Amino acid sequence: MKSVLARFAKDESGATAIEYGLIAAGISVAIIVTVNTLGSSLEGTFTFVNDEMNSQ
Repeated sequence: MKSVLARFAKDESGATAIEYGLIAAGISVAIIVTVNTLGSSLEGTFTFVNDEMNSQ
């Protein structure tokens, strides 16, 4: 029984998977924030261009 618990305590594969999951989640959040920020900025630019083209 001790050997099973010792082997379980030394197994780090689950911790590695969790770390990769946290890294992926962090990158996803950064991408979402960037896209939302740029999306708002681009919407204003395209609206301006559209208005200028319609006024001529």
